[in-house]
Amino acid sequence: MSTLLSKLLTLLLLILISGGVARAATLSISCGAVGKELSLCRQGVEAWSQRTGHHVKVVATPNSATERFALYQQILASHSSDIDILQIDVVWPGTLAPHLVDLSQYIGGDVTQQYFPALIANNTIAGKLVALPWFTNAGVLYYRKDLLKKYHAQPPATWQQLTATARRIQDAERRAGNPRMQGFVFQAKGYEGLTCDALEWIDSFGGGALVDADGTVTVDNPRAVAALQLAASWIGDIAPQGVLNYDEEESRGVFQSGNAVFMRNWPYAWALGNAADSPIRGRIGVVALPAGGPDGHQTGTLGGWQLAVSRYSQHPELAADLVRHLTAYAEQKRRAIAGSYNPAIPALYRDKEVLAAVPFFGTLYTTFEHAVARPSRIAGSKYARVSAEFYYAVHDVLSGKTEAAPALAALQSKLTRLSRGGQW
Repeated sequence: MSTLLSKLLTLLLLILISGGVARAATLSISCGAVGKELSLCRQGVEAWSQRTGHHVKVVATPNSATERFALYQQILASHSSDIDILQIDVVWPGTLAPHLVDLSQYIGGDVTQQYFPALIANNTIAGKLVALPWFTNAGVLYYRKDLLKKYHAQPPATWQQLTATARRIQDAERRAGNPRMQGFVFQAKGYEGLTCDALEWIDSFGGGALVDADGTVTVDNPRAVAALQLAASWIGDIAPQGVLNYDEEESRGVFQSGNAVFMRNWPYAWALGNAADSPIRGRIGVVALPAGGPDGHQTGTLGGWQLAVSRYSQHPELAADLVRHLTAYAEQKRRAIAGSYNPAIPALYRDKEVLAAVPFFGTLYTTFEHAVARPSRIAGSKYARVSAEFYYAVHDVLSGKTEAAPALAALQSKLTRLSRGGQW
């Protein structure tokens, strides 16, 4: 009997074990790899895995937003279940919505109320909540505090001041023995990052946001022309020719190595620039991006990333639970402190630990809250084409292939045709 009982107990144990394995699901999530994104993502999902007993595979995707968007389109168009949770740019919900789960069926209004209302509105398409905000963003200006102090300069209030200060310090540092010093580095490669940078230049000059609220294309105007003329003058002067191929990480590499006075980038670069192994640790300042002259205003392009669940996921409810975990207050606080990723929860901008880690979150709160938006909600599914036409035109101006005025006139015609006269 004891042998039979032992066999029965062993069989029961095997059934329980196999049943437990069957109940443990495996999810996949796409995470970016800019700065500390990938490592922070891995840590976040591991905490959820330990709590729930489910497994998560982290899938690294291209750093370039343009390349990542193309990859997502391919995966979703094939109705593939390979990726359950997608990290999506703030301008993608309108285009990707048909392929995304309505999260409101899993996540109540008490959860969504904690986020910036504008981000929830951005992620709500045709009444469906297709993503939750993970972190928000706006472009900011980094500068070398030590170099500005050395040359008795102040952080620039206008782009014209930045141009003059960058040139003066760059030239002086080169004469002093650093021939690699650059005045200003930014994102001028032909991709979505250039759309963000160029929109900041144009908006800061009072040239609008490419398309106005009623859908009319407005990019061809004298202020926009002046903004691009100034930006084109930087190439080969205060910015290297190589900047025409820079994205965020390449810009950061030059600045963090100690070879640039100013850098336009997103807030994530703060934590990396002040890491223990950074050559410029403790010598970095951050301010709002400059205005386009005395008649302009300071601005920054609204950025940020959301988490969405694919309609083709085999475990949508579990995936929604992981999204809820990763976008919750505690996790956004951890990411803000460890990686200087802007929280999408307003209350965290009053958190003492967050402000101690990233002081400019407090001083630049208005910049983050009122950043200029790309016209993705107006253009809808055509936004990717709008952005591509814009950054192609701007890149041609920066590289000297064409002048700003004819480039914007041609762009105006293309976008007007694309918009069907403003009807989109």
